[in-house]
Amino acid sequence: MAVREMAPKANGEACGVCGGRTYVIERRGDQAQARICACSEHCSVCGGRGHVLVEREGEFSQKMGPRRYEVMETCTCTKLRTRIARFDALGLPASAAHANFENYRSYEEAQDRGRSVAMQFAYQYVQGGSSKGYIISGPVGTGKTHLLAATLAHLALELGVRGRYVEISLLYATIRRGFQEGKSGGEIIGPLSEVEVLAIDELGKGRGSPFEMETLDELIARRYNAGRTTLFATNYSLEPERRAMRSAAPSGYRTTDDSRSAAREAELLRERVGERIYSRLCELCTFVEFPKETPDRRRPRQEMNAPMHHAAGNGRPQGR
Repeated sequence: MAVREMAPKANGEACGVCGGRTYVIERRGDQAQARICACSEHCSVCGGRGHVLVEREGEFSQKMGPRRYEVMETCTCTKLRTRIARFDALGLPASAAHANFENYRSYEEAQDRGRSVAMQFAYQYVQGGSSKGYIISGPVGTGKTHLLAATLAHLALELGVRGRYVEISLLYATIRRGFQEGKSGGEIIGPLSEVEVLAIDELGKGRGSPFEMETLDELIARRYNAGRTTLFATNYSLEPERRAMRSAAPSGYRTTDDSRSAAREAELLRERVGERIYSRLCELCTFVEFPKETPDRRRPRQEMNAPMHHAAGNGRPQGR
């Protein structure tokens, strides 16, 4: 997320809470939410009115020449509240509340490229224009959701763009619950079809049922036909074709676990979503794929914080 010029406090120092951004992002329940920082709650520009008089100069006729006049404009504090409301409407998970481009950690060159693609998209985005999205593929825990969240947060807070984040399996669950309440799938998909930028996480996840495939196809088709930008993250390979299966051990023996592992490695997004959707992804998105060896960023933290095992019977920690 772009860092704005530090907002000075009364003593000339930058606010130690928001770092000069004038807003604070927090976890509230299972979602990320933002609020105006205490240092900016009272606007010194408009005095809380939400608008300001600005003097302009224009020439309405050659005979009269340049004339100065005043117009009413929206104050920056009102724009800030609007952008915070749009951040809150994103639906970002609480786990990604503080995701930005600066704190993204990469272990592979492909991850650096993923960060660059996401940053370039966010920083060069033009509202109302036609921007090509991106899709990031990689193993779990490699920062794909982090980059989606960082992109949407920048667009909402710095540009005021209307966006949404959805995790695909949760969307399917929401639509199923809607059926029980008498709602149609279109009523739920409709708002997602209309937001300026939509991020779909976990693309390809699910059972691949006719209901799931029809829902996904309708959502992407609506956005595709309207020329709206969509971002994606997936755990499935973006390769267009399966690679040849790696040869088994010299003995030719392959365990059941070996076969299951090989099948998982060979799963392609193209096969999970079908030819029609995959073809549209090729047109709509820049492809970025992390190697399957990319380490899970969550595991080192868990392993470092793992509780120490105790020897049975004596309650003492085992040797280190």
